Amino acid sequence: MAFMHFDESMEIIKNVEVGNYKKCKKYLTDTLGYVLAEDIITDHNSPAFPTSAMDGYAVKHKDLQRGRLKISSINPAGADLNDVVVDGECIKTFTGSLMPEGSDTLIPIENVTVDGDEIIINEEVPFGFSVRAIGENYAQGEKLIAEGTKINFAHIGVMASLNMVSPLVYEKPKVAILSTGSELLELGEVQISDAQIRSSNNYILEALVKKYDGEALQLGCISDDKESILEGVDAALKQSDIVVTTGGVSVGDFDFVKDVIVELGCDVLLKGVRVKPGQHIMIAKKEDKFIVALPGFAYSSTVTALLYLIPLIAKLQKGKCALSVVEATLCEPFNKRIKKAEFTACNYSLENGNYFVNFQGKKSGSSAILTNMLGSTALLVSSEEDTPKSSGDKVKILLID
Repeated sequence: MAFMHFDESMEIIKNVEVGNYKKCKKYLTDTLGYVLAEDIITDHNSPAFPTSAMDGYAVKHKDLQRGRLKISSINPAGADLNDVVVDGECIKTFTGSLMPEGSDTLIPIENVTVDGDEIIINEEVPFGFSVRAIGENYAQGEKLIAEGTKINFAHIGVMASLNMVSPLVYEKPKVAILSTGSELLELGEVQISDAQIRSSNNYILEALVKKYDGEALQLGCISDDKESILEGVDAALKQSDIVVTTGGVSVGDFDFVKDVIVELGCDVLLKGVRVKPGQHIMIAKKEDKFIVALPGFAYSSTVTALLYLIPLIAKLQKGKCALSVVEATLCEPFNKRIKKAEFTACNYSLENGNYFVNFQGKKSGSSAILTNMLGSTALLVSSEEDTPKSSGDKVKILLID
């Protein structure tokens, strides 16, 4: 079996096309964390009229030199005021109030002394002081938020100001999770044989899907026989956008997942990658749905899920993958073990804006050591062309939390 270069597999994931994206309208406060499926364009100016930015007195700027002005009226926020500021007079005005006709400046209350029905100007202000101009916040026809933006609290506030009750968003993809293996025990299931092991893959994958903006559909464990796997994957594919499996993709006598994927009429995008851990990975596509077949070892399935599953979840909602690669400094040597792309668990810290990594407490061994993911963990990224590194060398790390 020929394995492809890791970079080639990433290009395949990056360039795979989706024909039809699923969209829906959701009530504004329910859109947090969703990706916008439309541009948010303003239909009015904000503010629509000159508005006071402070509590004070609306005046004609040229009148400040008079030293004293008569208070002719009061202008509360939200009130419809018909009074006009005339020469020698002012109108008491509050934060958020429309500036009265005839005024051009707001002198704050801190700058005046009230003397009966007049104010004494203690300190003058520049022309136009504390007056919010038309369109200061945004102008009519302005694109404020672009399609493809992941919605946060600020976006919700802006859309509320535009009276957008139900924005159009991309649906979060449904991800069905299946773990294959006759030896696997579900949570709470009683162990009756030393050959049985507790399943963790399906639960960590469910957590990853939820963390990275998918909707998880937990389907549990299925036994290592071809008929069960075929029925399970087929049923999962019908009710989800992505099916992710663990186990059954290697070259053993009971590794049926790779055969089932072909029998279901899926187009294989990639099969086998020169990457450690998880070289026996397979990704396929059927129409606009994907099957991501991951290795069975816990650490392998977790790392390959981060590398391949998470970008697909983002792709199905036109979002950006939340994972990022940054530069870090090695605090101890790193021995490049094999001519493959490697993703090695490491501890990371951020000091004065710089990342540092070490391997204290990280165990060496098989691809089943899930405990290596505990703590402030990142993945040290090394290509198959890389060589061993020394303390102080710069490296790349994949931030996963």
